[in-house]
Amino acid sequence: MTLYIRREASKLWKRFCSEITTEIGLLAENWKYLLAGLLCQYIHGLAARGVHYIHRPGPTLQDSGFFVLPELGQDKGYISETVFTCVFLSFFLWTFHPFIVKSKKIYTVLIWCRVLAFLVACQFLRVITFYSTQLPGPNYHCREGSELARLPRPHNVLEVLLLNFPRGVIYGCGDLIFSSHMIFTLVFVRTYQKYGSKRFIKLLGWVVAILQSLLIIASRKHYTVDVVVAWYTVNLVVFFLDKKLPELPDRTTTLLPVISKDRSKEENHKLLNGNGVDPADRRLRAQVNGKDSNGGHTDNGTNGA
Repeated sequence: MTLYIRREASKLWKRFCSEITTEIGLLAENWKYLLAGLLCQYIHGLAARGVHYIHRPGPTLQDSGFFVLPELGQDKGYISETVFTCVFLSFFLWTFHPFIVKSKKIYTVLIWCRVLAFLVACQFLRVITFYSTQLPGPNYHCREGSELARLPRPHNVLEVLLLNFPRGVIYGCGDLIFSSHMIFTLVFVRTYQKYGSKRFIKLLGWVVAILQSLLIIASRKHYTVDVVVAWYTVNLVVFFLDKKLPELPDRTTTLLPVISKDRSKEENHKLLNGNGVDPADRRLRAQVNGKDSNGGHTDNGTNGA
Protein backbone atom coordinates (compact mmCIF):
# COMPACT_ATOMS: atom_id res chain seq x y z
CA MET A 1 0.00 0.00 0.00
CA THR A 2 2.82 2.38 0.92
CA LEU A 3 4.63 1.55 -2.32
CA TYR A 4 1.48 2.31 -4.33
CA ILE A 5 1.03 5.67 -2.61
CA ARG A 6 4.66 6.59 -3.27
CA ARG A 7 4.38 5.62 -6.93
CA GLU A 8 1.17 7.60 -7.45
CA ALA A 9 2.59 10.59 -5.56
CA SER A 10 5.66 10.50 -7.79
CA LYS A 11 3.49 10.43 -10.92
CA LEU A 12 1.39 13.32 -9.62
CA TRP A 13 4.50 15.39 -8.87
CA LYS A 14 5.96 14.76 -12.34
CA ARG A 15 2.62 15.64 -13.91
CA PHE A 16 2.46 18.84 -11.87
CA CYS A 17 6.01 19.90 -12.79
CA SER A 18 5.38 19.15 -16.46
CA GLU A 19 2.21 21.24 -16.43
CA ILE A 20 3.98 24.10 -14.67
CA THR A 21 6.58 24.18 -17.46
CA THR A 22 3.89 24.19 -20.14
CA GLU A 23 1.79 26.88 -18.48
CA ILE A 24 4.81 29.13 -17.87
CA GLY A 25 5.50 29.04 -21.59
CA LEU A 26 1.90 29.99 -22.31
CA LEU A 27 1.99 32.72 -19.65
CA ALA A 28 5.08 34.23 -21.25
CA GLU A 29 3.15 34.51 -24.51
CA ASN A 30 -0.20 35.67 -23.10
CA TRP A 31 0.54 37.65 -19.93
CA LYS A 32 -0.47 40.91 -21.60
CA TYR A 33 -3.98 39.61 -22.28
CA LEU A 34 -4.38 38.37 -18.70
CA LEU A 35 -3.09 41.64 -17.25
CA ALA A 36 -5.41 43.67 -19.48
CA GLY A 37 -8.37 41.49 -18.44
CA LEU A 38 -7.60 41.92 -14.73
CA LEU A 39 -7.11 45.67 -15.18
CA CYS A 40 -10.54 45.86 -16.82
CA GLN A 41 -12.02 44.11 -13.78
CA TYR A 42 -10.65 46.92 -11.64
CA ILE A 43 -11.98 49.57 -14.04
CA HIS A 44 -15.39 47.89 -13.88
CA GLY A 45 -15.20 48.14 -10.09
CA LEU A 46 -14.36 51.86 -10.36
CA ALA A 47 -17.33 52.41 -12.65
CA ALA A 48 -19.68 50.62 -10.23
CA ARG A 49 -18.29 52.69 -7.37
CA GLY A 50 -18.73 55.90 -9.38
CA VAL A 51 -22.40 55.31 -10.14
CA HIS A 52 -23.04 54.93 -6.40
CA TYR A 53 -22.09 58.61 -5.94
CA ILE A 54 -24.93 59.69 -8.24
CA HIS A 55 -27.46 57.13 -6.97
CA ARG A 56 -30.66 58.62 -5.59
CA PRO A 57 -32.88 56.32 -3.51
CA GLY A 58 -36.56 56.26 -4.22
CA PRO A 59 -39.64 54.05 -4.10
CA THR A 60 -39.02 50.51 -5.35
CA LEU A 61 -40.23 50.13 -8.92
CA GLN A 62 -43.09 47.85 -9.83
CA ASP A 63 -41.59 44.47 -10.73
CA SER A 64 -43.30 41.27 -11.84
CA GLY A 65 -40.61 39.12 -10.26
CA PHE A 66 -41.22 40.76 -6.89
CA PHE A 67 -44.90 39.81 -7.12
CA VAL A 68 -44.17 36.18 -8.02
CA LEU A 69 -41.21 35.44 -5.74
CA PRO A 70 -41.57 35.87 -1.99
CA GLU A 71 -39.05 38.20 -0.39
CA LEU A 72 -36.29 36.29 1.40
CA GLY A 73 -35.60 39.11 3.83
CA GLN A 74 -32.45 40.94 4.76
CA ASP A 75 -31.29 38.20 7.11
CA LYS A 76 -31.29 35.62 4.27
CA GLY A 77 -29.54 37.71 1.65
CA TYR A 78 -26.43 35.61 2.13
CA ILE A 79 -28.03 32.65 0.33
CA SER A 80 -27.57 34.05 -3.18
CA GLU A 81 -24.03 35.15 -2.33
CA THR A 82 -23.22 31.67 -1.05
CA VAL A 83 -24.47 30.07 -4.27
CA PHE A 84 -22.44 32.53 -6.35
CA THR A 85 -19.31 31.90 -4.27
CA CYS A 86 -19.68 28.15 -4.80
CA VAL A 87 -20.06 28.67 -8.57
CA PHE A 88 -17.01 30.93 -8.71
CA LEU A 89 -14.77 28.68 -6.62
CA SER A 90 -15.88 25.53 -8.46
CA PHE A 91 -15.09 27.03 -11.86
CA PHE A 92 -11.79 28.49 -10.64
CA LEU A 93 -10.63 25.13 -9.30
CA TRP A 94 -11.78 23.35 -12.47
CA THR A 95 -9.56 25.60 -14.63
CA PHE A 96 -6.55 24.33 -12.65
CA HIS A 97 -7.42 20.63 -12.93
CA PRO A 98 -4.78 20.02 -15.68
CA PHE A 99 -2.12 20.31 -12.98
CA ILE A 100 -3.27 17.15 -11.21
CA VAL A 101 -5.62 15.22 -13.53
CA LYS A 102 -4.15 12.88 -16.13
CA SER A 103 -6.87 13.32 -18.76
CA LYS A 104 -7.06 17.02 -19.62
CA LYS A 105 -8.65 19.10 -22.35
CA ILE A 106 -7.70 22.71 -21.61
CA TYR A 107 -4.72 24.89 -20.78
CA THR A 108 -5.26 27.07 -17.70
CA VAL A 109 -3.69 30.24 -19.12
CA LEU A 110 -5.55 30.01 -22.42
CA ILE A 111 -8.94 29.29 -20.85
CA TRP A 112 -8.63 32.33 -18.57
CA CYS A 113 -7.66 34.54 -21.51
CA ARG A 114 -10.89 33.46 -23.15
CA VAL A 115 -13.02 33.87 -20.02
CA LEU A 116 -11.64 37.35 -19.32
CA ALA A 117 -12.40 38.39 -22.91
CA PHE A 118 -16.03 37.35 -22.40
CA LEU A 119 -16.25 39.13 -19.04
CA VAL A 120 -14.71 42.37 -20.30
CA ALA A 121 -17.04 42.57 -23.31
CA CYS A 122 -20.12 42.01 -21.13
CA GLN A 123 -18.95 44.43 -18.43
CA PHE A 124 -18.30 47.12 -21.04
CA LEU A 125 -21.93 46.88 -22.13
CA ARG A 126 -23.04 46.79 -18.49
CA VAL A 127 -21.23 50.03 -17.61
CA ILE A 128 -22.79 51.83 -20.59
CA THR A 129 -26.22 50.57 -19.54
CA PHE A 130 -26.26 51.48 -15.85
CA TYR A 131 -24.74 54.93 -16.50
CA SER A 132 -27.40 55.62 -19.14
CA THR A 133 -30.27 55.42 -16.63
CA GLN A 134 -29.95 55.24 -12.86
CA LEU A 135 -32.73 53.30 -11.18
CA PRO A 136 -33.51 53.42 -7.44
CA GLY A 137 -31.91 50.34 -5.94
CA PRO A 138 -34.26 47.65 -4.59
CA ASN A 139 -31.68 46.28 -2.15
CA TYR A 140 -32.24 47.02 1.53
CA HIS A 141 -29.16 49.24 1.96
CA CYS A 142 -30.12 51.23 -1.18
CA ARG A 143 -33.61 52.22 -0.07
CA GLU A 144 -34.75 55.54 1.34
CA GLY A 145 -33.69 56.00 4.94
CA SER A 146 -30.54 53.90 4.67
CA GLU A 147 -27.24 55.62 5.42
CA LEU A 148 -25.57 53.60 2.64
CA ALA A 149 -28.05 54.62 -0.06
CA ARG A 150 -26.10 57.81 -0.81
CA LEU A 151 -22.35 58.26 -0.78
CA PRO A 152 -20.85 61.54 0.46
CA ARG A 153 -18.39 63.25 -1.84
CA PRO A 154 -14.96 61.59 -1.60
CA HIS A 155 -12.34 63.41 0.47
CA ASN A 156 -9.51 62.44 -1.85
CA VAL A 157 -8.71 60.46 -5.00
CA LEU A 158 -7.31 57.57 -2.99
CA GLU A 159 -10.72 56.96 -1.43
CA VAL A 160 -12.16 56.42 -4.91
CA LEU A 161 -9.28 54.34 -6.26
CA LEU A 162 -9.30 51.94 -3.31
CA LEU A 163 -13.07 51.33 -3.79
CA ASN A 164 -13.49 51.27 0.01
CA PHE A 165 -12.81 47.54 -0.32
CA PRO A 166 -14.50 45.28 0.68
CA ARG A 167 -17.40 47.29 2.13
CA GLY A 168 -17.74 49.49 -0.95
CA VAL A 169 -17.98 46.44 -3.21
CA ILE A 170 -20.53 44.59 -1.08
CA TYR A 171 -22.80 47.56 -0.38
CA GLY A 172 -22.90 49.18 -3.82
CA CYS A 173 -25.97 50.88 -5.29
CA GLY A 174 -27.00 52.03 -8.74
CA ASP A 175 -25.18 49.45 -10.86
CA LEU A 176 -28.31 47.52 -11.72
CA ILE A 177 -28.83 46.80 -15.42
CA PHE A 178 -27.59 44.24 -15.87
CA SER A 179 -26.57 41.84 -13.09
CA SER A 180 -22.82 41.35 -12.65
CA HIS A 181 -23.38 38.11 -10.74
CA MET A 182 -25.22 36.69 -13.74
CA ILE A 183 -22.42 37.76 -16.08
CA PHE A 184 -19.91 35.66 -14.17
CA THR A 185 -22.30 32.77 -13.66
CA LEU A 186 -23.36 32.51 -17.32
CA VAL A 187 -19.83 32.94 -18.67
CA PHE A 188 -18.60 30.16 -16.38
CA VAL A 189 -21.49 27.86 -17.27
CA ARG A 190 -21.09 28.41 -21.02
CA THR A 191 -17.34 27.89 -20.82
CA TYR A 192 -17.74 24.58 -19.02
CA GLN A 193 -20.51 23.64 -21.44
CA LYS A 194 -17.96 23.83 -24.26
CA TYR A 195 -14.77 22.61 -22.60
CA GLY A 196 -16.02 20.47 -19.72
CA SER A 197 -16.35 16.70 -19.96
CA LYS A 198 -19.05 15.74 -17.43
CA ARG A 199 -22.61 15.87 -18.80
CA PHE A 200 -24.11 15.89 -15.32
CA ILE A 201 -22.08 18.95 -14.30
CA LYS A 202 -23.07 20.73 -17.52
CA LEU A 203 -26.74 20.17 -16.73
CA LEU A 204 -26.20 21.10 -13.08
CA GLY A 205 -24.53 24.34 -14.17
CA TRP A 206 -27.63 25.52 -16.01
CA VAL A 207 -29.86 24.51 -13.09
CA VAL A 208 -27.67 26.51 -10.70
CA ALA A 209 -27.73 29.51 -13.09
CA ILE A 210 -31.55 29.48 -13.03
CA LEU A 211 -31.55 29.08 -9.24
CA GLN A 212 -29.09 31.96 -8.93
CA SER A 213 -31.39 34.16 -11.02
CA LEU A 214 -34.38 33.45 -8.78
CA LEU A 215 -32.38 34.00 -5.60
CA ILE A 216 -31.07 37.36 -6.80
CA ILE A 217 -34.64 38.56 -7.44
CA ALA A 218 -36.01 37.05 -4.21
CA SER A 219 -33.20 38.75 -2.27
CA ARG A 220 -34.21 42.06 -3.90
CA LYS A 221 -30.63 42.67 -5.02
CA HIS A 222 -31.76 43.34 -8.59
CA TYR A 223 -34.92 43.98 -10.51
CA THR A 224 -36.15 41.19 -12.75
CA VAL A 225 -35.16 43.19 -15.84
CA ASP A 226 -31.52 43.16 -14.67
CA VAL A 227 -31.50 39.37 -14.67
CA VAL A 228 -33.47 38.96 -17.90
CA VAL A 229 -31.20 41.35 -19.82
CA ALA A 230 -28.16 39.50 -18.46
CA TRP A 231 -29.47 36.16 -19.78
CA TYR A 232 -29.78 37.19 -23.40
CA THR A 233 -26.91 39.74 -23.47
CA VAL A 234 -24.26 37.43 -22.01
CA ASN A 235 -25.31 34.48 -24.15
CA LEU A 236 -25.25 36.58 -27.33
CA VAL A 237 -21.89 38.16 -26.48
CA VAL A 238 -20.29 34.80 -25.74
CA PHE A 239 -21.85 33.24 -28.86
CA PHE A 240 -20.51 35.87 -31.27
CA LEU A 241 -17.19 36.54 -29.51
CA ASP A 242 -16.44 32.82 -29.32
CA LYS A 243 -16.51 32.69 -33.13
CA LYS A 244 -14.06 35.59 -33.41
CA LEU A 245 -11.49 34.31 -30.92
CA PRO A 246 -8.95 31.69 -32.05
CA GLU A 247 -10.01 28.21 -30.99
CA LEU A 248 -8.12 26.57 -28.14
CA PRO A 249 -5.89 23.61 -28.99
CA ASP A 250 -7.54 20.33 -27.97
CA ARG A 251 -5.26 18.44 -25.61
CA THR A 252 -7.10 15.18 -26.17
CA THR A 253 -5.89 14.94 -29.78
CA THR A 254 -2.85 17.16 -30.12
CA LEU A 255 0.23 18.08 -28.16
CA LEU A 256 1.14 21.67 -27.46
CA PRO A 257 4.14 22.62 -29.64
CA VAL A 258 7.23 23.60 -27.71
CA ILE A 259 7.95 27.32 -27.73
CA SER A 260 11.24 27.87 -29.50
CA LYS A 261 13.43 30.96 -29.40
CA ASP A 262 14.44 30.21 -33.00
CA ARG A 263 10.89 30.88 -34.17
CA SER A 264 9.43 34.35 -34.54
CA LYS A 265 6.73 35.55 -32.15
CA GLU A 266 4.17 35.26 -34.93
CA GLU A 267 5.06 31.61 -35.54
CA ASN A 268 4.92 30.78 -31.83
CA HIS A 269 1.54 32.52 -31.51
CA LYS A 270 0.14 30.48 -34.41
CA LEU A 271 1.44 27.27 -32.87
CA LEU A 272 -0.14 28.05 -29.48
CA ASN A 273 -3.50 28.62 -31.14
CA GLY A 274 -3.30 25.47 -33.21
CA ASN A 275 -3.15 27.35 -36.51
CA GLY A 276 0.18 26.16 -37.73
CA VAL A 277 2.08 22.99 -36.92
CA ASP A 278 5.21 21.93 -38.73
CA PRO A 279 4.53 18.76 -40.78
CA ALA A 280 7.77 17.36 -39.42
CA ASP A 281 6.36 17.71 -35.89
CA ARG A 282 3.27 15.76 -36.94
CA ARG A 283 5.43 12.98 -38.41
CA LEU A 284 7.43 12.77 -35.20
CA ARG A 285 4.26 12.46 -33.10
CA ALA A 286 2.85 9.88 -35.50
CA GLN A 287 5.92 7.65 -35.28
CA VAL A 288 4.98 6.03 -32.01
CA ASN A 289 5.90 2.50 -30.98
CA GLY A 290 7.94 2.01 -34.17
CA LYS A 291 5.04 2.79 -36.55
CA ASP A 292 4.98 5.51 -39.16
CA SER A 293 1.94 7.61 -40.15
CA ASN A 294 0.90 5.03 -42.75
CA GLY A 295 0.66 2.25 -40.21
CA GLY A 296 3.90 0.50 -41.34
CA HIS A 297 6.96 -0.15 -39.23
CA THR A 298 9.94 2.15 -39.61
CA ASP A 299 13.22 0.49 -40.44
CA ASN A 300 16.31 2.60 -40.28
CA GLY A 301 18.48 -0.18 -41.63
CA THR A 302 16.47 -0.89 -44.77
CA ASN A 303 18.36 -0.52 -48.09
CA GLY A 304 21.61 0.24 -46.40
CA ALA A 305 23.30 1.03 -49.73
